[in-house]
Amino acid sequence: MKSILEKLPPTTKRVEMNTPPEINDRIHKKTIADLYKYRDADEEAVTERIRQLDREWNTERVFAANASTLVLLSTILGYKKSRYWFLLTGTVGYFLLQHAIQGWCPPLSVIRRRGVRTPEEIENEKLALRIMRGDFNKTTTNPFEILRTVEKK
Repeated sequence: MKSILEKLPPTTKRVEMNTPPEINDRIHKKTIADLYKYRDADEEAVTERIRQLDREWNTERVFAANASTLVLLSTILGYKKSRYWFLLTGTVGYFLLQHAIQGWCPPLSVIRRRGVRTPEEIENEKLALRIMRGDFNKTTTNPFEILRTVEKK
């Protein structure tokens, strides 16, 4: 019999595993399209794109920022207006726990539909760009093939 921990999705894949395939596919296609823009770009352009990716907000950051904003707001409103606002604080806490364990909660669906990528999706694009830039030995210049190789790691 598997323990409960063995039944949980892997940390790096839990958000993608709980996102509808059509949304994952849309995000993946956009990443491929972005990589194709840099296929023949000079080293400085690729380096600038990597810098942009270093600043890109991922699902974890967007979710944490939204959750903490709601907790602060509902706590203030709970003290100032009505104790019923603490129900929102509790709901957000439940969503945070659900996300930590399962990798999914209702707000995450909205975040993913907006095209926000997971940390791993962003790192995969950065690694593909580094390969294209020549940081490593490469066997292909095709961005699709490079990203597929990176995603297998």
